[in-house]
Amino acid sequence: MHGVPAGAKLHTMPATQDDLLKHLESLGIDVRTVTHPPVFTVAESRDLRGELPGGHTKNLFLKDKKKNFWLVSTLEHRPVDLKALATVLGSKRLSFGRDEQLQEMLGVAPGAVTPFALMNDTERNVTAVLDEAMLKESPLNFHPLRNDATTAIAPDDLKRFIESCGHTPRVLDLAAAAGDAAADSG
Repeated sequence: MHGVPAGAKLHTMPATQDDLLKHLESLGIDVRTVTHPPVFTVAESRDLRGELPGGHTKNLFLKDKKKNFWLVSTLEHRPVDLKALATVLGSKRLSFGRDEQLQEMLGVAPGAVTPFALMNDTERNVTAVLDEAMLKESPLNFHPLRNDATTAIAPDDLKRFIESCGHTPRVLDLAAAAGDAAADSG
C-alpha cells in the first residue's frame, strides 16, 4: 500500500494571492487590492504607493534563541528596537528569522512579509503580534502574499482573518519597543 511514511511531514504549496482573496471573501471580509511594481523596503513602498489611504505597515519576522518565532506588525514609521521589543514580548535576544525559515513557516519571500501569510502557518509556529496603535488606523495596508500588490483591510477584519487561520493575535502597545527613539513617534 502506498502512503506517507510514519512521521513524515506533508508539504503543501503556500497559498497564493488568489487563495488569500478567496479566503477573505469566504469570511465576508471586504478588501481593496491594488497592484504596483515590486517593493522590498518601507522606503520603496512610500515612493510607489501614491495616495493609498490608511495605515501603512511594516512586518518583522523574528526569532529568539529558544526558536520561538514572531510576526510583528506595526505602523511603518514606528521605530522598533529589537532589544526593547524582546522585553515587551517576554523573550531574550531577538533577531530576524532566516529567509529559509520565512519561506518554510509563512510561505512568503523577503519583502512580502505580511500577517496574511499566517494562513500558511498551519502548524502555528509563529505568534502574531499587532501593535495596538496600528489598529487605530483604518484601513490597514499589507502585501497580499507578494510584494507587487497592496491589500487594504479594516483592523477588526484583520484580527478576524488571523483567528480564522488558527492564531490568536497578541495586541500589544509597542511604544516601549521604540527603545531609545521617541516612545511614540506618531
